[in-house]
Amino acid sequence: MTSTLPAPLDVKLMNLTASVLFSGCVLLVLAAGVWWVMRYPGFAIARIVVQGELVHNNAVTLRANVAPHLAGNFFTVDLQAARKAFEQVPWVRRAQVRRVYPGSLRVELQEHDAVAYWGPESGSAMVNSEGEVFEANVGDVEQEGLPRLQGPDGKSAEVLQMYGLLQPVFEPLGAELDELVLTGRGGWRVRLDSDAVIELGGGTPQEVVQRTQRFTRTLSQVAAQYGRRVDALESADLRHSGGYALRLRGVATVIPDAAGAVAGATGGVRRRR
Repeated sequence: MTSTLPAPLDVKLMNLTASVLFSGCVLLVLAAGVWWVMRYPGFAIARIVVQGELVHNNAVTLRANVAPHLAGNFFTVDLQAARKAFEQVPWVRRAQVRRVYPGSLRVELQEHDAVAYWGPESGSAMVNSEGEVFEANVGDVEQEGLPRLQGPDGKSAEVLQMYGLLQPVFEPLGAELDELVLTGRGGWRVRLDSDAVIELGGGTPQEVVQRTQRFTRTLSQVAAQYGRRVDALESADLRHSGGYALRLRGVATVIPDAAGAVAGATGGVRRRR
């Protein structure tokens, strides 16, 4: 039998050195290739195509505002970073960015569909049709008569849903909701376009709607008993069990005891002095 003798140490060192040099050369070639791809003008982003139903933005200003924030060329640009850059533009809700060879980026944009203001009048927040809060230049709002919604952080979708339930309830009175507030304790309060303020109380949406329906069905009857129309309403409180308290212009409400005033379906009232 023949046995293989181990390679001498100097041969091993030569083989190792050759392998290291070869690997180093390969890495240098790859680095040079990457550098060339990044620098070669032929791979630059030559065009940004913006698509979507744009109302508050236009393709020219979008490209001008976002292009300086796009780093790299057609192959190296970070599409996620590009998407975020477009979504930072006012009124843009969602952006999808993809490469289109050769040298183009195609951007599909969806703008916010504003349906209400959000928060105090001094703010610039709005609510879209999905119940999401976004910041916008209020001066860019084209819709007139949008309501104002308020509530704790993270409750915008719930407030918008309740607005959709309550608005039809007030239509028989010829009134519209100017403001709907969800308080920190879970109670609801509305302000009508006549500036009348109504405390609706808390509970499930069904309970709140039922109390409000009972109020709107009987208000005209109660107001007529005292020579008033429904537009004479100044305020009402629906948080009382089995009835409600209200205040009409020139008329105040009371209950027969010393605690306060409740006007139910028939109402108890006294004229102001």
